[in-house]
Amino acid sequence: MRKPIQPYLVLALAIALPGAGHVAIREAPRGLVFALSVVLFSVLTYVTTTADQSFIGRHAGGLFIWALSIPDAYRRARLLKPKPPAAA
Repeated sequence: MRKPIQPYLVLALAIALPGAGHVAIREAPRGLVFALSVVLFSVLTYVTTTADQSFIGRHAGGLFIWALSIPDAYRRARLLKPKPPAAA
């Protein structure tokens, strides 16, 4: 059995690239869904906003999904990390 990856490394990967944290903890399908959702919602909000909106405003849907994926990946990594044995 492989040793679980450190949760802080998963957090850094999730911040750097949507879905990368999930892939690191071997939940590739979930990571792929998050990555594709980021692209889909970015395109959707880009198409439905006007040209006078800022970059953040034009891609708000994708950035929102990305922001949701970061704590999700971290939480799942924390659940996979083995707990230290209790002192007797």
